[in-house]
Amino acid sequence: MAKKKGLSFYSRKKKISTSVVREVLTWCFGIFASIFLASVCTVYLGGAIRVVGESMEPALYNGQTVYVNKFVYLLSKPKKGDVVVFLPNGNQNAHYYVKRVLAVPGDHVVIKNNILFVNGIESPWVHVEIEDAGIAENDFYLGNGEYFCMGDDPNNSEDSRSPDIGPVKTKDMIGKVWFHGKCEELGWGFVK
Repeated sequence: MAKKKGLSFYSRKKKISTSVVREVLTWCFGIFASIFLASVCTVYLGGAIRVVGESMEPALYNGQTVYVNKFVYLLSKPKKGDVVVFLPNGNQNAHYYVKRVLAVPGDHVVIKNNILFVNGIESPWVHVEIEDAGIAENDFYLGNGEYFCMGDDPNNSEDSRSPDIGPVKTKDMIGKVWFHGKCEELGWGFVK
C-alpha cells in the first residue's frame, strides 16, 4: 500500500534516546554526589568561623573568616605554635575562641617579670610584655590533655591565664585553624 500524500493528523512518536537519558542521569548523580560530599566534609572534617576580638592580631583580625580542620586532631595532638579553635570549658553557649597553643601536656608554665616562660625558657610566640599574668603568675604544670593557649596580643586576650578558662582540654578543642581569608588584601593565606 502506498503512502497517502497530503495532510496527516497522526504524528510519529519521537523516541527518547537511551544514551541521552543515561547522560542526563549521570550528570544529575554527579551533581548530587558532589553536593553531598562537600556537605559531609564541611560538617565533619572542617568548617568556617569568624574571629571575635583583636586577641590574635597581627596574625588574624576581628571579623576575619578562618577555616578549621576538625579532622587533624583525631590523628595527632596539638603542637606548640598551632592556632586552635575551642569552646572554653566546653561551654556550648560561648563563642568560639581562636588562640595559639604555647604549652602542651607536661610543660611547666609561669609568667614572671611580664614574660611567659615554658619549661624555664622564654616563649618564642609572645613578642610583647604581658601586663596581666592571671593564674600563670604562680607556676604550674599542664596535666594530660591540657594545653596553655594565649592570643598573639596577650594584653587584649582572654585565654588560659583567666581562671574562667584555664588550661584548654583536648575534648574542648574544635580543631586547628589551617586557612584564613584576608579580606583587606583580597587574598588568601595559610596559618603558620
